[in-house]
Parts: sequence; structure tokens; C-alpha cells
Amino acid sequence: MSAPGDPAASAHGSTGLIGVLVPVVYDLYFSAILSGVAQAAYEHDVRLALAPTLHDHVREASMLERVGLGATDGTLVILPETSSADLVQALADGHPLVVVDPLVALDDRIPRVAAAHRSGADQAMRHLLELGHRRIAAIAGPPGWLATEDRRRGYRAALEASRIAHDPALEVDADFEVGPGADAAASLLALPDPPTAIFAFNDAIAIGAMRAARERGLRVPEDLSVVGFDDIKYATIVTPSLTTVRQPLAEMGRAAVRLLLGQASETLHVELTTRLVVRESTAPPRPSGREL
Repeated sequence: MSAPGDPAASAHGSTGLIGVLVPVVYDLYFSAILSGVAQAAYEHDVRLALAPTLHDHVREASMLERVGLGATDGTLVILPETSSADLVQALADGHPLVVVDPLVALDDRIPRVAAAHRSGADQAMRHLLELGHRRIAAIAGPPGWLATEDRRRGYRAALEASRIAHDPALEVDADFEVGPGADAAASLLALPDPPTAIFAFNDAIAIGAMRAARERGLRVPEDLSVVGFDDIKYATIVTPSLTTVRQPLAEMGRAAVRLLLGQASETLHVELTTRLVVRESTAPPRPSGREL
């Protein structure tokens, strides 16, 4: 795709407009991605048509069809509910698109930008294991989501590499929200042999876990270590500040715009590095027989 503003693009009726389908705008996770999209749009002198989809498949499919009727030069679809087949069809109909943060595995023909979820999970787990934790629980996201399952694989692989048997009681699913995270953590902390550490699959779940620990009279990190994933702004605001895996959310947005505009034409699939950020919510476990 030619960059909007150049003669070739104008000759083919370029609108200089990119559609952006995003579940919600106000969420810190999505707003961080959108900040990168906006910065790259400014740098490439294109405008944005922002369309919240509200996690609704029908609404998203309708918007994708509308922006594909020549109203824009291409579309960024963030965490799409739309099926892989529908996205392939949109490409076949001649409408360029790039998926940012795929919800599920996609057809290889679909351009996409994602983060290295499994690598991030491995970093989180290695940190907890190196601190001496052995009963490490995982509060996962919705089953079947690509991010959930990649992080789950990283969690289980780290346990296996350390010759720690996987305990199904220490792995629970939740939504990527504070309330469900608190509920899941409360059930884990009520176990006869509770975990000494929790790996939460996003920061909202981690903050919920910290709330649940506080409600049980436990201190973080003295009695329970907690690691999150994403590194949204709240990670530095909560007390104690949250050890978490940083996703390069703004860079995901910038990379998606570059890919859509042909600035990264050497590849259709971009996976950006994740990095553990150690703060105050993790520490070695209290000495006890079960941690020997």
C-alpha cells in the first residue's frame, strides 16, 4: 500500500484516512495502543477514523464492511472478534488491514502485530522461581484467547523445567478485570496449602489479587508475591508497586500503522519483545518446610 500523500497513492484515490476498530477507548490497555497509533498517524500524515466495537462481533463486522467500501485506505483491527475467515475475505476484497493483539490464532495471510506472551510468562516465572517460590499459582484470562493460552504455556513450561509438578488447583481462569481477579485469588488463598506467589495474566487481575490478600490480612510481598502482565499505568500507582511484564503497547500501535502503510513490507507478522519490570510486589517466600 502506498503511503497517503504521495502521487501514486493520490492517483489511486487515496483518502489519507485509516480506520481503527477498537473494543473500547477508555481502557488503559487500549488507550496505550491507541496512543502509538495516533503518534504514527501524525508522523505519516494520515487521519484516523476511530470506531469502538464494544466487543460485539456483529457491530465489528458491520464496521469492517463499512470502512472497506472505499471510505478508508485500510483498517487496524484491535483484538478482533471477527473470524479469521472474515478477515481473509476482507483482504481478498482488496481492503488492507492489520490486526493488533489477535484474540485467537489467525490465518497466516492476515498481517498482525502482537507481543511475545510466552516469553513474558517465562520471565515472570523465572523471577518467582529464582526468589525461591515453589507453590506458584496462575490466574489466567478467558480460556481460548491467544494471550491466555500462550501465557499458560509459559507458566506450565517453567514449572516443568524446574521439575515442579503442575497442580491443577493452583491454576484458575478469570476475566481480565479487577473483580474476577480478586475472586480467583480469594479461592486460591483459601486452599489448605495456599500459594506463596501468584502469576496474574494481566495487571487488573494482579491488582485484584493484591486486594484479596489484603482482605485476608496478608501482606504483599511479605506473605504473598504477585506478578502481573502489561505494565499499565496503575502498576506504578498501587501500593506496593507491581512487578509486571511490560508489553510495548504504544509500539504495537506504531508498528501496526507502519505495517499497514507498507513501511514493514518485509514481513506480515510482527512480534514485539516483552520485558519483566521488577518493583515492590515480589520477594522471597517466608521460610517454611514446603519451600525447602
